[in-house]
Amino acid sequence: MTTIRTTCAFCGDVELIPTELSLELTAMTGTGAYVFDCPECGDPQRRPANHRVVSILLATGVGYQVLDEASPITEDEISRFSENLNRSDWAQQLR
Repeated sequence: MTTIRTTCAFCGDVELIPTELSLELTAMTGTGAYVFDCPECGDPQRRPANHRVVSILLATGVGYQVLDEASPITEDEISRFSENLNRSDWAQQLR
């Protein structure tokens, strides 16, 4: 079975199997972070993952999710959108 060696901030070097880690990929960059709970102390860990690390972890079968870094819609944006829909020429504005 494949083992992955990484570091816990408290325990030092630890070994994990692919199901004990997950990747959080940043949309459009191919980078992100990998997260795991230390098998020694149980502390949650988060480490940066560059292109090389992402490739290695994906090749070993680590699960992943792609995160969208878009900022959430603000209440001000919703209000402006709603106000614009009340205009009689809103359809023309879209074109």
